[in-house]
Amino acid sequence: MARVQNGRMTHDYDGELVVFLIGMRFNRPWRIDKWLPAFVAMPRMLAELSKDPDSGLMGFRLSFGGDGPVVVQYWNSRDKLYAYASAPSAEHRPAWTAFNRRARKAAGAVGIWHETYQVERAESMYVGMPPIGLAAATSSVAVGSRSDRAAQRMAKGHTPRGGSV
Repeated sequence: MARVQNGRMTHDYDGELVVFLIGMRFNRPWRIDKWLPAFVAMPRMLAELSKDPDSGLMGFRLSFGGDGPVVVQYWNSRDKLYAYASAPSAEHRPAWTAFNRRARKAAGAVGIWHETYQVERAESMYVGMPPIGLAAATSSVAVGSRSDRAAQRMAKGHTPRGGSV
C-alpha cells in the first residue's frame, strides 16, 4: 500500500501533457467471449508501455465504474500516443484488429471508447493521499505559499515545452 503524504501536495511537471481516457462497457455481460479478450488485452498493453521508458506513457490509473473499466493515462507526447496506437509490432494493433473481428460477429455486445486531451495547463491538489493521478505519473511536491490557492497553481500550472506563463 502506498504511503500517505501528510499535508497539501500538488504535482510538479513541465512538458507536453496528454491525458488519454479509455474504457469499455459490457453491453451484454453474458457474452464473455466478446468482452473478455478486450478486457485482458489492456493490462498487456500497459505492461508493454510501462517497460519502455521511451514509450511516452508517464503513468496510468485503472478504475471501475457502473459501465465498466476506465483507464486514465498520462502521456508526455501526443505523437508517441498515436505512434503506439498504430505500431504493427506493439500489442495494440493486433488487439484492436481482433476486437473488430469479434465485434462484427456480435455487434453491440461490448463497447469501447476513448477520449484524448492535450493539456495546456493542469492544476492539482492532494490532501492526506499517497501520490495518485497526475502526481503519481509526474512528481508530488508540497503546496507552498505561492501555490496555496487553485488559481495560483493554475497560473503557474503546466507550461508545455518549458515555456513561461
